Amino acid sequence: MTSERLTEVVLPGIVAPEGLEIRHGAVPEAGRGQILIAMEASGVSFAEQQMRRGRYYDQPPFPFVPGYDLVGRVQAIGEGVDPGLAGRRVAVLVKVGGWASHVVVDADDAVPVPDALTAAQAETVVVNGITAWQMLHRRARVRAGQTVLVHGAGGGVGSVLVQLARAAGAEVIGTASARHHDALRELGVTPVDYRAGNVAARVRELAPDGVDAVFDHVGGRSVIDSWQLLAPGGTLVSYGSASTRDDSGSKQLPVLKILGRTLLWNTLPNGRRAYFYNIWAGRALGKDRFRARLRADLTEVFAAVARGDVSARIAAQLPLARAAEALRLAESGTATGKVVLTP
Repeated sequence: MTSERLTEVVLPGIVAPEGLEIRHGAVPEAGRGQILIAMEASGVSFAEQQMRRGRYYDQPPFPFVPGYDLVGRVQAIGEGVDPGLAGRRVAVLVKVGGWASHVVVDADDAVPVPDALTAAQAETVVVNGITAWQMLHRRARVRAGQTVLVHGAGGGVGSVLVQLARAAGAEVIGTASARHHDALRELGVTPVDYRAGNVAARVRELAPDGVDAVFDHVGGRSVIDSWQLLAPGGTLVSYGSASTRDDSGSKQLPVLKILGRTLLWNTLPNGRRAYFYNIWAGRALGKDRFRARLRADLTEVFAAVARGDVSARIAAQLPLARAAEALRLAESGTATGKVVLTP
């Protein structure tokens, strides 16, 4: 035990991926109510791509250890923690701190991972799976027979979302680059090439009466088009502003613009609803309720993967020491599935 060392990736400031630093130190200890997790897999998500640009709207001050989520084994437990957790494989949503060989978290934040899944498989659906599940079932409340539009259907959240929507019995239209179209068709999704010009017109051809829900991570002009594509009683869920990824200026402004629009749209008397989804917003309900909901939803997603309703797509697995390469790969837009870091 004493020979073990902590390895972690540090984001020192606004840098290129190669500017990430590898740091070593002593393995931290679990305090009261906490567990020490030996990380087995941590994902590279859009959040880290934004954070290295200083563009994630509530990121901590530099320097810090990025890593939105992780999966690993409970190596040690603190005082007051259920001894049954020791040795269990768990998943945790942390926002920052996941890109480390050992991570201390509150025991109540850990969600058990079923034995049927590997660490990397489980990792592909932690932040992406919770996001997709909550938008689909808690926000849009999609039902069998409805038609939904998923932007970025080949991406991390989008690919989970289309599979969960199909499992729920919905018809799915998915925007993606042409190279994802065959894979989407195999899932029963009708693909639309977002690079081929007027996406809204093409969606209208496929759904003349409008769609029951749109999931939009693009932001900017796309949100307005998405709202206009809704059928009466439909729901728009916006969950990002990918189109402003490389903009300079206020990192809050693109999100505030979307929030302003959703508030305005919700006052209109047409039965349509618009939401801006943020995975952490539920904490306003209180910590215990937030945790219980997150645990329930992630457990549902893990079960969907174990059943085969959702495929866990791993684009690449790279060690922490190659985090720069992993981040560059994730940012390239060429990877299909999740880029996963291992210790």
